[in-house]
Amino acid sequence: MKAKCVAGVYLRCSTRSQETQMQEVELTEYVSRRGWEYKIYRDTGQSGAKESRPPLDSLLSDVRKRRVDVLVVWALDRLARSLKQLLSIAEECRSLGVDLVALKQNVDTTLPAGRLTFQVLGAVAKFEREMLRTRVKAGLEMARRNGKRLGRPALRRFDSEEVSEIRRLRKAGTSVRSLAIRYGTTQYIISKMSEARA
Repeated sequence: MKAKCVAGVYLRCSTRSQETQMQEVELTEYVSRRGWEYKIYRDTGQSGAKESRPPLDSLLSDVRKRRVDVLVVWALDRLARSLKQLLSIAEECRSLGVDLVALKQNVDTTLPAGRLTFQVLGAVAKFEREMLRTRVKAGLEMARRNGKRLGRPALRRFDSEEVSEIRRLRKAGTSVRSLAIRYGTTQYIISKMSEARA
């Protein structure tokens, strides 16, 4: 098994008056004991609820570029404030083969028990995606049943004379594109009108 060599150590505190020093001491001692090189990514005065935090974005970019083998945090709430955000980051790490260590929760995917935790997190993420898909489908079906028209509204409405004229011009060989431009609509709508002419 390839020895882990580079750890991305992520530190975050919510306000500028707080310090990340305690996190840093514990995490750097930990990665040093493991014999890993490390790079520190520090967010100061950043709420965990924010999806985008510059040092976290930089760390995730390095994860995607395979510059980091292990993402190390003091606690999972330092990394993410919502389950959705945590699952998204954990799933991305898992798919890229990057391990995740959360010191305070004893989550360490470089070890067998930690890999099991990652599998559970992955299963929960998949379950959440399926539940979301089911809720969206149910909502769309309910909207259809209630007579709500879905999708973008038509660019314009055509009276029966315009429809007849479009069909006549198509029959005479006028291109769908030129008719769409002339009538201020999409090529798809002109095609559908043309198909219905028979």
